Amino acid sequence: MKRYVLTVDLRDDPEAIAAYREHHRRVWPEVLDSLRTVGVRNMDIHLLGRRLVMVVVMEDGLDITRAFARHAASSPRVAEWERLMRSLQEPVEGAEPGGSWALMDEVFRLDEEEPPAARWPERMRRP
Repeated sequence: MKRYVLTVDLRDDPEAIAAYREHHRRVWPEVLDSLRTVGVRNMDIHLLGRRLVMVVVMEDGLDITRAFARHAASSPRVAEWERLMRSLQEPVEGAEPGGSWALMDEVFRLDEEEPPAARWPERMRRP
């Protein structure tokens, strides 16, 4: 599985932020089905102020850009959802031309399957 982290800003408008939250309490079934069909295995979105961060886990070998393009084109209902969400968002620096979300670079990860010390050079490990 491949994990991606993306970010976007919501419009600087309390009503837009409230609308975004409300829509995500009841995501349309067609949207959920489409995301699963294009290879999304896990997704969560976090909000701080008006900044959104989305964590997406995709099946191995899938390109997130192509998968989300297939998702957006999968049905008129999904396209409607995507237009609605985009109307509440403002692109951030680093977003693709015409896009809203920008891929973030991983700087650090603590993985429960590999103790952090296992990644340290031998000379830095404690006995």
